[in-house]
Amino acid sequence: MSRNKTPLFRRSRHLLCYWRDGQLVFENYLAGTRVSADPIALTILGFFERWRPAGSLARHLGQFDPASVRKAVGELAQHSLLEESGRREPEMTTWREWNPAAGFFHFSTKDVPYESEPSRVGRLLRHRLRRQPIPPPVKHYPKARQIRLPSPTADGDFPRVLLARRTWRQFSPQPVSLSDLSTLLKLTWGVQSWLKLPVLGRLALKTSPSGGARHAIEAYVLAVRVAGLAPGLYHYAADSHRLELLRRRASPWDIRRFLPGQPWYARAAALVLMTAVFPRSQWKYRSARAYRVVLLDSGHICQTFCLAATWLGLAPFCTLALADSQIEKALGLDGITESVVYAAGVGMRPAGVHLTPRRRAIKPSARLAVRG
Repeated sequence: MSRNKTPLFRRSRHLLCYWRDGQLVFENYLAGTRVSADPIALTILGFFERWRPAGSLARHLGQFDPASVRKAVGELAQHSLLEESGRREPEMTTWREWNPAAGFFHFSTKDVPYESEPSRVGRLLRHRLRRQPIPPPVKHYPKARQIRLPSPTADGDFPRVLLARRTWRQFSPQPVSLSDLSTLLKLTWGVQSWLKLPVLGRLALKTSPSGGARHAIEAYVLAVRVAGLAPGLYHYAADSHRLELLRRRASPWDIRRFLPGQPWYARAAALVLMTAVFPRSQWKYRSARAYRVVLLDSGHICQTFCLAATWLGLAPFCTLALADSQIEKALGLDGITESVVYAAGVGMRPAGVHLTPRRRAIKPSARLAVRG
């Protein structure tokens, strides 16, 4: 009968520590754990810069009781501050140059809780208002010289689409047509042409800008009610303009669990989950600042999606309140090289509901022409 090997421990490679309200806080941003501890924990973590057994720490800290030292090691391992040889952390090789700045922000803000009960949200906001006034929505320099600008041009299809864009929370039970979904995907995520450059090779050109034309954002479609398309979870192939079936069946319940605290979106016809393939940007841009570029890319794309859907006469929405881990599990992603960053959806507009206020700048005869 073979003996069990003595477990070894090593300091996690994804730790940050900081002071908050007089307490020393340790956070493993990859594991999503946060704990406060005495400063002696820094000595222990420093000792385990390489794989070592817990007993070696007890010998190193001879002034402490060996049992208490082993207990402390076990607690640090339980909170993911120490990595145990039998349960190693996932590799984050591609994030090496971006960590800890980008990794800390990205992973520590995943799977956050969302409050959705209206009365409780109202109480929280009223309490916050008593402590701090709401910042003004616009900024002015009253003492600066003021130059009055001419009236803007609001005629034409493009201004009318811009002015008509709204976030919808009400949807008709009618399905979205496959033709409209196809148009949305092609105009938003589809490769429009290719640019060949020395060293870098072919670069995809799309309707939205992307830092270095890296285009890290991918699109996954949860089709619930799309006429001519079986309900399911699909990946959009941006170069061939095709849907790749990943899972059969999709329901409003999937939207509810992917977008926690937002039950109104469950009535949408389709949900598009945007993920970032980080190595595309990490290969070229080694600074953590490039993480901002990835987030901005998803914002550029989402605005394109919302405008295209508005032009088609559909009811678009977008949200960042995501059940990150549930989505990534459903998509089969590791959450490290590819992770969900944003979501947008669409449905048919319900009869009799108009979200766009009338504007005097637009002539009554210049109405939005819609299709679908």
